[in-house]
Amino acid sequence: MNAIEPLDETTLLPDGPEETRKSDKSDSVSNNQFLAALFGNANPDHRPILVSFPGNPNEVAGSAWSGKAWEKGSAKLPDANNNYFSLAVFRPDEAGIYRRLKARFVALHAVMLDDVGSKVTMERVTLPPSWLLETSKENFQAGFILKEPITNGPAADRLMEAIVTAGLCDPGANGPRTRLARLPVAVNGKYEPAFPCRMETWNPDLRYTVEDLVDGLQLDMTTTGNKRRARSPDNHERHVDGDPVWLPRPDENAVLAGLRDRGLYKGPLGDGKHDITCPWVEEHTDNRDGGTAYFEPDDNWPIGGFKCLHGHCAHRHMHALLQFLGVDAHAARMKPVIRVVPGEIHRVVDAAERGLAQSHRHYQRGGLIVTVTTDPGTHETRVQDISQPALVRALAGVATWERYDARSEAWVRTDPPSRHSGVLFDSQGYAHLPVLNGLTRQPYLRPDGSLMSRAGYDAATGIFGVFNERAFAIPDHPTRDEADEAAKLLNGLLSEFHFADDHDLAAALSAILTAVVRPSLPHAPMFHVKAHVVGSGKSYLCELITAFATPQRGTPTTFPKEDEECRKLLLAELLRAPAVIEFDNLTSDLLAHKSLCTALTAEFMTGRILGVSKTATVNTRTLFLSSGNNVGPVQDMARRCITISLDPRIETPAARSFERPDLVRDVLAERGRYVSAALTIVRAWIDAGRPKSECKGLASYGDWSNLCRQPLMWLGFADPTNATFESMDDDPDREILDRLLKAWHAEFGNTPTMVRDAIKRASCSFDPENTNSQGELKEVLHDIALERGEINRRRLGWWIKRHAGRIVNGLKFVRASGNRSAEAWKVESVVSFSPDDF
Repeated sequence: MNAIEPLDETTLLPDGPEETRKSDKSDSVSNNQFLAALFGNANPDHRPILVSFPGNPNEVAGSAWSGKAWEKGSAKLPDANNNYFSLAVFRPDEAGIYRRLKARFVALHAVMLDDVGSKVTMERVTLPPSWLLETSKENFQAGFILKEPITNGPAADRLMEAIVTAGLCDPGANGPRTRLARLPVAVNGKYEPAFPCRMETWNPDLRYTVEDLVDGLQLDMTTTGNKRRARSPDNHERHVDGDPVWLPRPDENAVLAGLRDRGLYKGPLGDGKHDITCPWVEEHTDNRDGGTAYFEPDDNWPIGGFKCLHGHCAHRHMHALLQFLGVDAHAARMKPVIRVVPGEIHRVVDAAERGLAQSHRHYQRGGLIVTVTTDPGTHETRVQDISQPALVRALAGVATWERYDARSEAWVRTDPPSRHSGVLFDSQGYAHLPVLNGLTRQPYLRPDGSLMSRAGYDAATGIFGVFNERAFAIPDHPTRDEADEAAKLLNGLLSEFHFADDHDLAAALSAILTAVVRPSLPHAPMFHVKAHVVGSGKSYLCELITAFATPQRGTPTTFPKEDEECRKLLLAELLRAPAVIEFDNLTSDLLAHKSLCTALTAEFMTGRILGVSKTATVNTRTLFLSSGNNVGPVQDMARRCITISLDPRIETPAARSFERPDLVRDVLAERGRYVSAALTIVRAWIDAGRPKSECKGLASYGDWSNLCRQPLMWLGFADPTNATFESMDDDPDREILDRLLKAWHAEFGNTPTMVRDAIKRASCSFDPENTNSQGELKEVLHDIALERGEINRRRLGWWIKRHAGRIVNGLKFVRASGNRSAEAWKVESVVSFSPDDF
């Protein structure tokens, strides 16, 4: 950070003549011209304060913010500094020193809206500003010069607070009367490199009265001061079964009710907009009735909006409509009121949660408060957990908060107390917030097999649908013929992929069905795409499958090396409810990390989320994909993963040309059509009575097998799980256990034998009559537990214990009874049953 150089007298150099006329070029306005336009008519003894320093303002404190008074014709500040001015003028103290203090306030000459373009939309600035200054990329400060400066301090505070309450500016650090704004010739040092401020609009002749600002910006002045009288908190009215803090929102919109009562309401226009007859239609040319709308309250329009396109009503805004209808601004907000009453923290926190729930924008997920949000850059919709500071802002948006002011004997507006929001944030459970189980980007199946085709939150399933309902067309009762046609459509997408076998093609189709119905399934296996060489289409097939789960492009990640890394990654990702988690280009086998195995066979997993001092339980309804060359699932992952093998059968697969090189882009362009085809297949199988084909059962995945395996076999495709059973048979642990069981049984028969005796037998000289079995025992014990040239007895015992009871080729290890000093093991023969025997 640069050294701090507070503003001093040597920096105040002549800047040329004063000028208050509109500049020919907005970006040519000097600081002195700008200040002269705002304060040129002020008493010479009453001056604004200028603040100037280099570096990052977030890292600057102390005297650098004190500043010096402006003198007419003297405001030459370093162009590379952060340069600010006070919106008000101040009088000097007894020593003749000017300070930016509330006690020295004289008059407010202008007001300012902040973060226009980022936090405040341009549409919300409903009055043309006197100046519009770009302070960072596409982010502006909008200023309004007052016709008559406000000399009453509390009145100035009320106006500034109303602007803050309307969401048009942040509260500031030192109070309304001492507020600073940026000068036009300056930089914003928060960025690297510093952003040079640029005057976008300069209209110094545009000046406003307080009434102009209140009406034009739709400010609510009724709750910023002491106008709302109430009885003392001990005697005020109680609401909702004796709850002293919760005043529920009105049952109906008072504005709509007033419009209907006066015959002015025509009908809804959608998205909270309503077509109405203008109350002043008689003033329109030819009494023309049309082009008038009312907007329901939202974040940008706290009390709603009114717009009449006729010129005679250009000056009329929402406050005019409220005055005509006789509706109080508080009633127009359509929000509940939460009163912060001492000694009632439990009720205040409960009311805060109730307000969040009634907003229909906040949910609970795994013990955290979350919302559904869409990234403005990627357009990806995800679940976002609410941090404690963000919770304060959310609470301010869902309710009007009040505290009792003893001096004015009135309930006045206030911010949600951080203490109460902290208690809500740290709560272990939430009684009012609906549970959010996951997101879906397409219509989905309910547990009874019915199709949910409406977007939004579904209380029955806890699923939030994020999709355009009109993009999907699934028959109510699809037939077998319609299912065949849908299968041909999907099969055509896979025609240029070279699968190793028919069951690999079926597995790819099964992955597509799984991608579509995954939000409806408590469990589903992972899908792994493998090939022998690069360029075989592994990643592209995963990208195609992903397109059926979400309209957004996938963001693959590397496979974690350790379970702890895997657990942290999964918890952080699953909290967001992603459609797909993909591990791309594996360089080792798909290891059986404990947390990954849990995510694939359990509906929920629990752990501590990074950055949050809470243990969260997250839903696992996400499609898992992976890919790699000559690697695949091993150990416990073998039964949790469906492998799709690609075999182009040429030396350089990457050199191939394709008839549809933009296949994924084409699918995304017509995603509704292809997803509807997948759902048609599943729904047709359900309507046909759920016919079952003969196949082996896949443990933990019964529901998945019914919706993503059986419909394909019903249509004549191979069993998608063939590769899974082959992987289980090829499990290295199974092979070693098979060898050990046979060698142990050959050496000891059914005799209980301790581990140390088995090691001793394997290590002694060969018995000429039993060389083969003894040599095999020694070799397999070496494979399992050789360490520093010797067989580790503890490691061998742990290995046998871990595999005890597992049957391989009719043999299994069992612990012998009656041995208390050490474990003795014997191999038993068992009768194996096939699924056909049941």
